[in-house]
Amino acid sequence: MAYPVDNKKLERVRALMRAQGLDALVVRAPDNVIYLTNYWPMKGYACAVFPVEGDATLLVIEPQLNDARRTGWTPDIRTFKGYDERDPRPPTARSLELSLDVLRERKLTRRVGVELSQNFQICDRMVGEPTVYTQGYFDAFRGVGREVADAVPLLVQARMIKTEQEIERMRLANELAALGMEHARENIRPGMKESEVGAMIEGHIHAQGVGYKGKVEMARAFTLVWSGPGIATFTATSNRPVQADEPTLVELWVVADGYWTDLTKNLCPGTLTKKYVELLELLLGIFNEAVAYARDGADLPGLDRLIRQRIAEGGYPGQPSHPVCHGVGARAHEPPYAHQAGSGTIQAGMVLAIEPGVYWEGGGGLRLEDDFLITKDGNEKLCSFPDDFRR
Repeated sequence: MAYPVDNKKLERVRALMRAQGLDALVVRAPDNVIYLTNYWPMKGYACAVFPVEGDATLLVIEPQLNDARRTGWTPDIRTFKGYDERDPRPPTARSLELSLDVLRERKLTRRVGVELSQNFQICDRMVGEPTVYTQGYFDAFRGVGREVADAVPLLVQARMIKTEQEIERMRLANELAALGMEHARENIRPGMKESEVGAMIEGHIHAQGVGYKGKVEMARAFTLVWSGPGIATFTATSNRPVQADEPTLVELWVVADGYWTDLTKNLCPGTLTKKYVELLELLLGIFNEAVAYARDGADLPGLDRLIRQRIAEGGYPGQPSHPVCHGVGARAHEPPYAHQAGSGTIQAGMVLAIEPGVYWEGGGGLRLEDDFLITKDGNEKLCSFPDDFRR
């Protein structure tokens, strides 16, 4: 979707570049391409050359030229062939060559920032086949730039604080998540397969999200669904049946034009059993205390310690086995991460996923997770679907 140029965001990046003496950034990870140009690649072949002064140069495969012109923030858009009858190499080789040509042409060769330590990246719009880097990609920049620096720490620092436009886009993704969960709450039935619940949510969000409010061009959802004794961490959705009177837990990622949610929501067809009521009330208390803690200026390690201490006091020491707080934005998981042995401070403008969870030996348990915008005087929950799913 076309958006006005987010100058506040781009100037933050350029200020960091000036401080580090960088002539340009070259990015290929789809989340960094959309962050700097507003173009979300259909395939992960696109590159952006982002100079410290002047317009960026966006490099896309030929069929995507019109989309790039419509959504991209730069007038300098150049194309390369996805298939070249004279060249058997993959299209990423041609995009790399073109990016090197741009650096030379624009005399941006003194100090160039490249994603040398990229750990994660979001998918492109095709989703199913992420395009990753080769050693030759990184080596090629060392033959052009007098000095090649790692651009990732700079982009991490810039991306942790969201602009008004980014927050608007994340609100849309959270609205779509709530619509999907409301649809599931109305239609879930005991005996349905977990996979049917996931498909129902994902399909509804895709159907309602494309064109949503005239503000979303592409929306997709990704779920993991577990019910009752099937609830666990880092396991796949199966064909197990939905349980009556027990939670069906939905790990839910929604992406709207490149901006994401990371949520965990629960459904219960019937009346929640006593053992789950007790666990839910424990987690709601911990969750609410953690949310109250998450304010501008608060200590990030302290948030991790708080959640884990309260879970231990509730009778579940050592849980959960996953992080309990991280950033969300142009990826579903991005810095900052709260870790008791780490460092960092919560700042206004961050969007944090807070996610305490408890899992029982042998199966079952609960997790609560929402995305919170940190404000100057507190925080704001971005998804309207309730965490107390008894209501």
